[in-house]
Order: sequence, then C-alpha cells, then structure tokens
Amino acid sequence: MAPNAHEAKMAHPRMAAGALFFDTADRVLMVEPTYKDYWDIPGGYIETGESPLQAAVREVHEELGITPPIGRLLAVDWAPNEAEGDKVLYLFDGGQLDAEQLTSITLQADELKGFDFLTPEQITERSIPRLARRIRAAAEARSDTGPVYLEHGQTPGERPV
Repeated sequence: MAPNAHEAKMAHPRMAAGALFFDTADRVLMVEPTYKDYWDIPGGYIETGESPLQAAVREVHEELGITPPIGRLLAVDWAPNEAEGDKVLYLFDGGQLDAEQLTSITLQADELKGFDFLTPEQITERSIPRLARRIRAAAEARSDTGPVYLEHGQTPGERPV
C-alpha cells in the first residue's frame, strides 16, 4: 500500500543507543571497532520493538560481555547523516565500573579490537567531532537533573566546537 502524502513526509530515523561508563578519574570507556577508523562508545542500532534502554543493555552485553545496571538517560542527539539519513541517538549513564566488572569484560572479537578509559582530550583525538561533542555533553549532564537535547552533538544555537 502506497503511503499517503502526509505519511510520505514523516521522518523515519534510524535510532541508536549506547552507554557511557566511567572510571574513578571520570574518564570515559571507549571501544576501538574493527570496522571504523575512530573510537566509539559501547552501543548500536535499536531493533524493531526494542526500547532505547533495552538496546543499550543488549549492545553493552554483546560488545563487552557484561550486564551492569544502566542508569538514566543523559542525552538525545538528532544527528542526520548524508549517507544514512536521519538519526536519533540516545546516551545512558552506565556509571562507574567496579574491578570485577572490568575484569569480566570480554570484547566481541569480530567487532572490537580493544577498549580504554579516555580523557576528553583523548576522545577528541581518537573520535569524530560530533561524537566527541555528544560524549562531552552527556558526561556534563550527569550532574544535571535531566537529559540534554543535542543536534549534531551540541546544544541548538551553540557555535560548533
């Protein structure tokens, strides 16, 4: 059945979810994918019928082999991509991983080469700008009472960093 004109104008964004994990120095856990030339956070695309939180939990388990409690939503980022179309990205607070959780990490070998805790400067060096902005904004939102809304990793109206 062909969509009507109203339905044809509706957005059909891809959605992804991930979690930010921290160490005692507030550095962010980043993973090194085998299929990208930059570091990323644990996470991935949301599947049909899955909530953003469920997707974050599933992706963390698939990629890291652990199931720590995932906390509140930190950021929502509208980040369309020319090649992939509209995207809406959700970042959740994974909190601080304890020693047992860290030693239990088992990387998804076909997708990840490694992981490390990175400072904001290292994230900027090893990642792409919009992802680095998104991570910084989400990390800062941990001390706020609610999530932050972003477009391309920054608050609407901000000048690009």
